[in-house]
Amino acid sequence: MSAMLLSIRPEYAQRIIDGTKQFEFRTRQCREDITKIIFYSTVPESKVVGEAEIESVIVGAPSTVWEQTKHAAGIPRSFFRQYYKGRKVAVAYKLKNVIAYDEPKSLADYGITHVPQSFIYVDENP
Repeated sequence: MSAMLLSIRPEYAQRIIDGTKQFEFRTRQCREDITKIIFYSTVPESKVVGEAEIESVIVGAPSTVWEQTKHAAGIPRSFFRQYYKGRKVAVAYKLKNVIAYDEPKSLADYGITHVPQSFIYVDENP
């Protein structure tokens, strides 16, 4: 296993696919051996819509992470600040080689029966 499946809002999944959102932000870091992120677009789409490789991971104070990612964050600063409110550490995954699936997949294709709250480790190829 070298992939994780993330739940992500449909508008942010689209921004990743169209290249305006080049970072995915999380409150905790995944295992170091993870090299790929698979995107599950939440309601109303409720499908696995694409994937990207992790180019690098930035971990630090939220203000520092924002300064390093704001040029391609794909989210407003106000959303970023609210997301990390009260937290001392922010995690940003720099994405590369983004692929949008021609045919979206279901969670069942990955052997997953429920929507992950944050992320879940999966086999790369269902």
